[in-house]
Amino acid sequence: MILARVVGTVVATRKDPRLEGKKLLILKPITPDRKDESNYVVAVDTVGAGFRETVLAVSGSSARMAEGCKDTPVDTAIIGIVDNIEMDD
Repeated sequence: MILARVVGTVVATRKDPRLEGKKLLILKPITPDRKDESNYVVAVDTVGAGFRETVLAVSGSSARMAEGCKDTPVDTAIIGIVDNIEMDD
């Protein structure tokens, strides 16, 4: 799973028909202490995530198992919105 923050949206007027109606968001992976990692990922939103929310995402074959993504050309899917992160020191 990937811990990330929503930082943007992708609008694609022409895309694979199986992606019609799917919201595409740009994610910035973060560490558990909420520090930015160095890359970005585009993900299909399956949970109604919003800008700047912290989310859980999955990639690869797990992404195609997310709600509404079966038989869809998806590599990363948002599967949860994070309420809180707690870590032992």
